[in-house]
Order: sequence, then structure tokens, then C-alpha cells
Amino acid sequence: MLTIAIANQKGGVGKTTTAINMATAMAATGWRTLLIDLDPQGNASTGVGVEASSRHVSSYDILVEGLPLAEATMETSIPGLDIVPATVDLSGAEVELVSVEERTECLRKALAGHKDHEICFIDCPPSLGLLTLNALCAADSILVPLQCEFFALEGLSQLLQTVERVQQGFNPRLNIIGVALTMFDRRNRLTDQVSDDVRDCLGDLVFETVIPRNVRLSEAPSHGLPALVYDHSCVGSRAYIALARELIGRFPPERQVAA
Repeated sequence: MLTIAIANQKGGVGKTTTAINMATAMAATGWRTLLIDLDPQGNASTGVGVEASSRHVSSYDILVEGLPLAEATMETSIPGLDIVPATVDLSGAEVELVSVEERTECLRKALAGHKDHEICFIDCPPSLGLLTLNALCAADSILVPLQCEFFALEGLSQLLQTVERVQQGFNPRLNIIGVALTMFDRRNRLTDQVSDDVRDCLGDLVFETVIPRNVRLSEAPSHGLPALVYDHSCVGSRAYIALARELIGRFPPERQVAA
């Protein structure tokens, strides 16, 4: 199973929207897809239609209680897409894990040997705490959504330093599979400036596909649906479909077709 953490310590950059729609796009392409919600806010769970009242087990139970992954996994209404939902209990997981041996390895151990899915996306919280560290230690790759504004660009260097430390100390196989520019508004000169700066700095690491500002992307979660299901023809949905194709193109050749 390919495991991709979707992470950025800055909030409001489109992590959850990216996680939901990339997972949906991969499922639509034929990949057996798992989405792990690691954010205590649980927005990814809500965004695929899993109401809080139905989340009897969650990613908290995997990390803290050691529950097997299969027992925390729920089907969604989207064919081919399953989810490990999040509950507010996760907000206390950071403190509870502090006293646990190998506290950065909890998620990696839970995912070890898992064969029910071909690809897994992990929606990380907007921080670089133990939850995100667990995701980075368990992941093969990290996908970084980056909002086209100055403060988001400023925080990118901190995230890149964290990834480097994780590579050196915990997970040498971790790589950045790409940076996705989100909330792209061509009417705004700052957007183009930030885009140019990021591409000058990171080169081919930045995906060619950009995710535009789009009302439909914002509306979809209130209906408990990914944008790709809510309105598959809107510009936001089309952008995520294109981004999924580009992502698959960055997989190792033997993994570019679903098993």
C-alpha cells in the first residue's frame, strides 16, 4: 500500500479538501483507497458523509488503544473509498502519547502489512506535533498543499526542515512527492508572484496542476460529499482529477496502475 501524508503546519491551506478529493479521485480511477483522518476536528470524516454520531471507533483508538486498523475502518458512500474517521478524542492523543515508548511509530505499526487497500491518504492536523509526526513516520511520501499567499510560503521552509529531520531520525524512505498550489486566483498578482517564487525554489517538485478558488469546493463538505461527487464538472473538481493523474505519474512505474 502506498501511503501519502497530506501535511502543512499552517491551517486553511486546503489540506482536508485535498485529502478528500484526491482520495475520491483515486477511488474513481480504480484504486482501493483508504483515507485516515488524523485531525481532531474530523473535517475529512464529515466531508465524506460520516457523521459524528456514527464514529464509534476512530484513529484515536488505533494510536492510543492499539486497535487493529481493520476494526477502525468504515465504508463510505463512495465506491472504493474507506475511511478511518476522527473524533475529538484525538485532541488528547498528543498528551497521552508522550509517555508511550516509540510514540512516533504507533501509526506505522498499525499500517504494517495492511493489504486491503492499494493507497492511503492521511489528513494531518495543522501542526507539527505528535499526530503529524506519526503520519510522516508511517508515510512513503508527503503531499504539501500550499496556499498562494506570503505567510503560507513563509511556513514552507519550516515544514521542509521537519521533513528532513524525520528522514534523518525516523523514516529515511520519506520523500516529498509534490507541492500542490491551492486557492489559486489568477486575478490576484500576489498569487502569480508566490507561484513563481515556489517554482523557482522547488522546481519540478511543484505540480503543474493548480487548484483554483472555487465556490463548489467550499460548498461540497456541507452536503457531506467530496466536490468530485457534489459537482464533478466544476473547475475545482476538474483540477483535482488532473492533479490525481499527475500524482499517479510520479509513482514508481510498477505502481502506476492499480494492482
